[in-house]
Amino acid sequence: MSDETPICSAKGCRAAAVWVLAWNNPKIHTPERRKTWLACEEHREHLSQFLGVRGMLKEVVTLPEWESRAGES
Repeated sequence: MSDETPICSAKGCRAAAVWVLAWNNPKIHTPERRKTWLACEEHREHLSQFLGVRGMLKEVVTLPEWESRAGES
């Protein structure tokens, strides 16, 4: 793993990210705004549930798919 390898956003996790969890807090963000957390396979479900329970999870996609979208804009 290089210094530029994206890592999981779960506290204390240093595993390579595989997933992007796109979210926004409707209390403070405009509807189109997207913040992101990165997740490894092990933490994807936990982080998704955390955001989902709060009504903030908008989308979960693979990291390569997210990066290809970013390259299109």
